[in-house]
Amino acid sequence: MEKIYTPNAPQALGPYTQAVKTGGFVLTSGQIAINPDTNAVVDGGITEQTEQVCKNLCEVLKAAGTSIDKAVKTTCFLSDMGDFAAFNEVYGKYFTSKPARSCVAAKTLPKNVLCEVEVIAEA
Repeated sequence: MEKIYTPNAPQALGPYTQAVKTGGFVLTSGQIAINPDTNAVVDGGITEQTEQVCKNLCEVLKAAGTSIDKAVKTTCFLSDMGDFAAFNEVYGKYFTSKPARSCVAAKTLPKNVLCEVEVIAEA
């Protein structure tokens, strides 16, 4: 198992790594809307936060030697399912390969963000 780290995505907020590479797959930890340059949650609503989450995931996957195009499964967490359509609009621009997905409401997400996404991708 190889642990993945890039300074181009937010550092882990706890005792975990950005991703691991094992068995031909890369499994990312959940990414939230933290700008890695400022270490702060991005301003704006669900659209801006989803954009940052997807950018962070792209960077983690790149560091692992793969890409978002090789995603096979995502798990998405929204703090408000009322944001589902706006989230999907941004998500769809990045996940054009249409991986399998689960999307659930979460009462509260870290740093009170509006969304969090984790990915399993082919290595």
